[in-house]
Amino acid sequence: MNSPTTEQAINEELRAAALHWLLEADPASKVAGVTALRQRWLQGTVRLASELELAAPPGVPGRPARPQLVPPLSVQRRSMRTVEGRAALLHALAHIEFNAINLALDAIWRYAGMPADYYADWLQVAAEEAHHFSLLSAHLATQGHAYGDFSAHNSLWDMAEKTAGDVLARMALVPRTLEARGLDASPPVRAKLAQAGDLEAAAILDIILRDEIGHVAIGNRWYGHLCRARGLEPVATYAELASRYKAPPLRGPFNMEARRAAGFSELELAQLGC
Repeated sequence: MNSPTTEQAINEELRAAALHWLLEADPASKVAGVTALRQRWLQGTVRLASELELAAPPGVPGRPARPQLVPPLSVQRRSMRTVEGRAALLHALAHIEFNAINLALDAIWRYAGMPADYYADWLQVAAEEAHHFSLLSAHLATQGHAYGDFSAHNSLWDMAEKTAGDVLARMALVPRTLEARGLDASPPVRAKLAQAGDLEAAAILDIILRDEIGHVAIGNRWYGHLCRARGLEPVATYAELASRYKAPPLRGPFNMEARRAAGFSELELAQLGC
């Protein structure tokens, strides 16, 4: 899948290229491919066929044989007071970022007919998530571990499958719901890592939070765009979609500053109950 001839041919069109790298199972190859794709896009050497209808092939998403995927409550949990426990936490964060690469690529190839800026936005997200995964993987290696050494769950991708048929539901329930939960979780996780003396991991979390505010803002941008295009009221529509697709309930504490920076309305913030 990684031969230069194949890569060059596929990467002439953005959405087909996104699907190509979504199918890539090797994390290092996926990261390198996505990073290079965005560079070529910014250089203007990749075209966009926004109306192209692409069929879903088998093997979506591409992922390595490990980590073992288990139900969320079965994921290994270890004390943060141990090196092994901190490594397990770093692994969980790396798994989230690996899934986030796939989610961004899926948002590009799957939904035809969106404005060009939509595809550019999600390619930026994919490249930044790839950078986050690389940072976490490199730091995990300093703890004597690699991605795949611990079990993980598949909740993020489960919601991607549920919303595959409607870009509005995808924007509502992946970036604006599941990924926005990361805005809330990041500060306490960072504090635990810093308290344990892992200042490098804490600094990586600072980078991730900064970028994730932008990613959730992109989800908010396109959710609002789609609501306007369909003549829908955003707050009521979100509640209906969350109920229909059985999205997990939002539980505090909430990072109100980050959520506000990510573009949530004051009405939405008020409804969080804070």
